[in-house]
Parts: sequence; C-alpha cells; structure tokens
Amino acid sequence: MKAPAPCASSTSGDNEARRRLDAYTYLSAPERLEHIAIMRVFCGTLLADLAVPDVLAKLRQDGGPGVGLDADTLTIRLEQLVRWGNLLRSSHTVKASSISEYQRSRARYQLSKLGERIQRDADGVLAEADAAREVSNELLALVERGLRELADLVTAPGGIAPQDGLERVSTLFVQFTEFADSVRDFYAYLGQVLARYDLDSAEYQGFKELLLDYVEAITEDVAFRAPRISAALDTLWPHVPGLLVRLDAHAQGLTRLSPQGEGRLETRVQRSRGRELADWEGLRGWFSDTDGQGSQVDQLRDATLRALQSLLANAKRMLRSATGEMSRRRDLLRLARWFDEAAPQDAHDIAVAAFGLYRARHLGIPPTTDEVVPAYTSWWTGPVVDVPVALRERGNRAQRGRTSAAEDHSAQKRRLREVARQRAAARAAAADELRSASGRFAEVRLTSAALGLLLELLATALGNAQLRRRAGTGGEGATEFDLDQAHSEDAELGIRLTVRRIAGARCVLHSADGDLVLDDLELDVGRASSDTTDGDAEVSAS
Repeated sequence: MKAPAPCASSTSGDNEARRRLDAYTYLSAPERLEHIAIMRVFCGTLLADLAVPDVLAKLRQDGGPGVGLDADTLTIRLEQLVRWGNLLRSSHTVKASSISEYQRSRARYQLSKLGERIQRDADGVLAEADAAREVSNELLALVERGLRELADLVTAPGGIAPQDGLERVSTLFVQFTEFADSVRDFYAYLGQVLARYDLDSAEYQGFKELLLDYVEAITEDVAFRAPRISAALDTLWPHVPGLLVRLDAHAQGLTRLSPQGEGRLETRVQRSRGRELADWEGLRGWFSDTDGQGSQVDQLRDATLRALQSLLANAKRMLRSATGEMSRRRDLLRLARWFDEAAPQDAHDIAVAAFGLYRARHLGIPPTTDEVVPAYTSWWTGPVVDVPVALRERGNRAQRGRTSAAEDHSAQKRRLREVARQRAAARAAAADELRSASGRFAEVRLTSAALGLLLELLATALGNAQLRRRAGTGGEGATEFDLDQAHSEDAELGIRLTVRRIAGARCVLHSADGDLVLDDLELDVGRASSDTTDGDAEVSAS
C-alpha cells in the first residue's frame, strides 16, 4: 500500500522555518565576530545599500574585529551573509565614471528585514543579558486606568470615537507589553542569581534586600491591581469584537496588502498590538485564569515563593558555615580554577586525584565466565566485579612486592626440643630420687615430681593386678586381688615398682604436696632389669 504524500503546506512551512533559522548561522560561525561587525554597519543605516569599499571604510572607522579585513575577504563574508538571508543584493543602478569605479561599486548590499531583527536581538542579548532589568511597575497603574476609561467609553451611548479608541488601544498595549517584558526579564535574572550556591555574606545581604523589598513591592502591587484589571476586562469583553471592527474600518493600515482578492499582493502583515482578538485574549489570560492552567499573576506568586525558598536555602548554608561546620566553598572554587587553567592531560590527572575517577580502561576486568550480562544492562544494576586492591586504590595492575619466603620454624623446634629435654631430665631425676628412697619412704620427703612419678607407677601396677577367687564358707566364693606379682616399670627411666599386700602394713609417703597413706600395701622401687621377664606368671582364677 502506497504511503500518502506529505502535505504541500507542511513541507512549505518546514522549508520556510529552515530558511529563517539559517539566518542565525552567522552568530555561531567561526568568523562570528567579523559577521557581527559587518551586520552592525548595515543596521546603522536605514534603507541604504552599501558597496564593499563603503563597508570596508566604516569597519576601519568603527574599529573592532573587522579592521583587519581586506576587500576580497570582506566580499566572501558579504556573499555568505546573502546566502544565509541576512543581506540582500541591491537592485540600484550603479553610476560610475570609470571602469575601476564600476568594478568596486557593482556589488552593493542592503539589510533584509529578518537580518535586521536578528541582529537587533543579538545586540540586546550581548548588551543586557546579565543586567538586572527594573520592573516598570508604574505602567500597571496606567493599564488599569486605561482599561477602566476604555470600558466606560465603549459602554456609553454612541460608543467611542474610532480615532480615540485607536489611540487608547495602542497606548494600552504598549504599556502592558513593556510591563510584561520587564517582569519576565527580571524574574529570569533573579532565577539565575538564586541558582548560585557560592554567595558570600555581602552578596547574600544584597539579594535579601532585593527579595524582601523590591520583589515584595512588585507582588503586592500586582495582587492589588489584578482584580481591578480583571473586572474592567470582564466589562469590556463583550464589546471587544465590535470595537476591533470599528477600528479596522477606520484605519486599515497595511492590511490592504494582504491577499483578500485579485490584484492584492501576497504579503503577510504583522499588525499592531491590540488590533487582533488574540492580543486581547493574552491580556485577559495574564490577569485571569481563563483556561484552567492558572494566570500569569498566579505564576508570579509561585515564582516569588520559590525565590524565597532559594534565599532560605542559602541562609541555612551560611549558618552552617558560621557555626563551625565544614564549608568546601573555597576549596571547590580553587579546584574549579585549576580545571580552568589546566591542559587536557593535566585536567584528567586532577580529576583522578580529586575524585578518584579513572578512565574506562581501568575497569577492564571480565566478569565470571558462567555469568552472561546483556549489553543493555546498566552499570548501576549490573553484577559487581571484584577489583584488586592495587587497581582500586592506585590504578596500577602491576604486582607489588615479592613472593614471601616459607616460614622458618627452626626457633620453635629448638624451643620444643629444649622443653622436652628439661622434662625428660626432671623425670629422670625423679626416678633416681625414688630409687634412693626405696625402703625408707617414712624417713624422706619426696619432691612433687617424684611423688607424681610414683603415683603414675602405682596406678599402672594396680591396673596390672590379677584377680583370684578362693572358696568361702557355705560354698560361696569370694574374689580378691592378688598383689604378689603386681608391678609396673618404665624402661626409658629404668625404674620398676613392685606392690605387695601385707595385712596390717602401713606405708606413709611424705611430699611437698602433702602426705599419702597406703594401708595393707608395701612398695618396693628398684631398677628395671633388661633380663626381667614375665616369669612371675599370671595366676588365673581357680
């Protein structure tokens, strides 16, 4: 199915818009300062065509960026402005007395309406863009008075005289337009100032007085006169269409050039303010809510509230700084100056040092192989990749330091061997002490080590004792320990303990830890013999 062709009127409108926007190109071209100087020469004349020598002479007279232009370069600049639509080639006949004069003067240029409008706006931006424009507050009272008088004259019997109505309407809209433009420019400047967060005490004091005094006076005056202006417009509104018809019948102006019939020129006419119904609708919408979106008076009140909130935010910041909290204003300004004065590579280094923001090449760490991350996944919500400490803190991939050597345990081994040697020596001394005290335990006082070794041998001996059953009275048998052959020994220490059971015997062991009494037992400590066998056979239970 064939797509519908674009509307011819839409295509024509786009081409016209593109042609008008091309006229702004000279303001952004590399040679924009020279272009602006040339356009100022043409804007300084009314309906005059200038040749290259004339423009060249005026540029040298005015000074500035166009002083160094020669005739050939100036011709190139002029032809470029013609292509953009800022200048027009003149159709005036050239009168020359010689061929050389004809060659110099044959190319003549004049200013186009679009070029004059753009250059006038550009000069206004360059001269007053950063200035604080005063609000023409006195004009609001004149607008109120003019509307009330116009409403009284229009509603009176016979109506208003056409010429009087034309003068009053033109004056009314000139006053209102000037007031509305001054309000818009002032609040744009105010928003630019309050967006700053580096106001010092002096600047803050000045802007505080500006808001609390000047802005308050503006909003109070507007709030006072807006209801009166709305009431006058409500009274006048039913009579506005008839008033415009009478004004058009009295003075048509350039409307005769508009295409209304055969033989008319196809020229668009921009009428004076107040001669169209749309102008009156805009005036009424400024003071009254006609479309449910709020009036300009409401927007003015909201803008004032936001300005006061911004002023309060700056006040809080200054109070925090005055109470001792850290303020980085001076540091940030110094950092900004470093960035402004640094070369590109130095600026990258400053950013790394100040914020730790490295280039993307430092993040070239692949994720895990079993994790597939689509290309549209945001870094904010994507999986986290472990970054090595050296890369994260110093931005360096190289391994730092050397591989650590195996730990040396020789000192610990020597310490353990010394402890084992001392322990073995203490046990050997305890064994010698026990052998020398054998048979006279009641007369000597054993050391703690000797008593501990003796108790160790005694526990082993009692564990090695054999059980023997003997017949008792009534055929019942009784079980008792057979300690005749109970013994224990330590071959490493060369000591042997023999335990015998003797009824009525009493063995007392004195030591530093206390006394130990063994009833019905007799202890004999001797040296262990290598030829000792288990000849003392175990006596099995009979």
